[in-house]
Amino acid sequence: MNTLVMKFGGSSIGTTDALTQVLSIVLHESEQWNQLVLVVSALEGVTDGLIEAAHLAQLGQQRGYRRIVANLRTRHLALIDELPLGTTERAVLYADIDRLLFEMLDIYQGMAQITSKVTPEAVDATIGVGEKLAARIVAALLRQNNLRSVALDTTSLIVTDDVPGNATANLALTRAQIAQNLLPLLERKIVPVVTGFIGATSTGKPTTLGRGGSDYTASVMAVCTNASEIWIWTDVDGMMTADPRDFPEARVIPILSYDEAAEMAYFGARVLHTRMISPLREDKIALRVKNVYKPQQVGTLIQDTSGPRSQALKAIAYIPGLAVEAKRTGEGVSTQGIYAKAAAAAPNTQIDLITSSQSATHSIACFLIPTTAGSDAIHTTRLALEENLHASAETQSWTVKNITFITAISATIDNWSATTAVLLKALSNIRLLALSHGPSNSSLTMVVENKDAEDVLHAVHSFIINPNS
Repeated sequence: MNTLVMKFGGSSIGTTDALTQVLSIVLHESEQWNQLVLVVSALEGVTDGLIEAAHLAQLGQQRGYRRIVANLRTRHLALIDELPLGTTERAVLYADIDRLLFEMLDIYQGMAQITSKVTPEAVDATIGVGEKLAARIVAALLRQNNLRSVALDTTSLIVTDDVPGNATANLALTRAQIAQNLLPLLERKIVPVVTGFIGATSTGKPTTLGRGGSDYTASVMAVCTNASEIWIWTDVDGMMTADPRDFPEARVIPILSYDEAAEMAYFGARVLHTRMISPLREDKIALRVKNVYKPQQVGTLIQDTSGPRSQALKAIAYIPGLAVEAKRTGEGVSTQGIYAKAAAAAPNTQIDLITSSQSATHSIACFLIPTTAGSDAIHTTRLALEENLHASAETQSWTVKNITFITAISATIDNWSATTAVLLKALSNIRLLALSHGPSNSSLTMVVENKDAEDVLHAVHSFIINPNS
């Protein structure tokens, strides 16, 4: 069967205008494809609010988390009131929203009564409620417009491991759950609207897939339904040469390979989740990134190859990180030992050692913390790492500083010594802390001090836009 999976982000469903666009797109595509599967995120900002509420519950601040839940209820009900829904659909939505929020309040109440530290598992049990609310609103809107639809919670579809806050789907078990609970709906021409970001272990314990995990949900859905394509709908025109919020002159990239897209996501491009590419690559399922407000534009196609080879850089991405360095005398502590210290400092945060170097007099190790770890992860990790280093006599001389990873993206970039030379010449006045080709052969990463990051970004992007200037 001809199946399309479409994922709509929080900015695509948070207003009546946005939902009108979503409705128009779904109605149009329902006539072009045999089967549709929709994946939706929580409304923009909702997950952040739920995380804050969980932390307030942990501190026993009942008034704080109740205020957040009340605000979320008001926001969702206001959105429903603005939609052209029938009396019955509206009443069902009101009841669903109140039920979900009251269940969440019960969990928060239990968290507030625990004297010990609240576990990440308890947080996972609450922060997926935003997706559940959004899925029910979208499904109701589709039904009101004569498209058979039902909201499904992925706790009954996606089976994951037991890693709190960053779970990974078990594709074999998930495929079985989808065959049982979702494929029969598709065969009956029903459009399922499934919740992104959340799953459950094989024993039924709720889990989450990491910040931005709705993209990952969509790719798992595509693989397990044997979809022909997957489309990510967002508020930009596609994958761009740089973040258009920082570079108004950024251009849409028509075609990317899986490796190029994965590297862009990993090194900071916020359009895609870092883990969504791998499942698609295995089954060679094409991915498109499109603008929900400009559906007629083709966006970016991501597939097995990126088209004709050329020695042209395609994009620049950046992400903050941490450097740990020391003046060395004698053997001292290896960078591998420093990595162990870094990992121990933040056990619930993914920390990747991107590059390291040692000499007779100096050592440096550069660590990347993915954007999925949250906006405050760099700060909290730095504090924990400094405390960890200073607690040991052998590592007290090591210091931590903030850095920026700036990565140029294009397939086989490591074969282009001439292009790399020209690029580095443009940065001749900048001190590079480290330079590294990625093992995918699609990335060249420069590590710089934060004060130099803006200059490097603009120099590299200018080179991408005008390679012959």
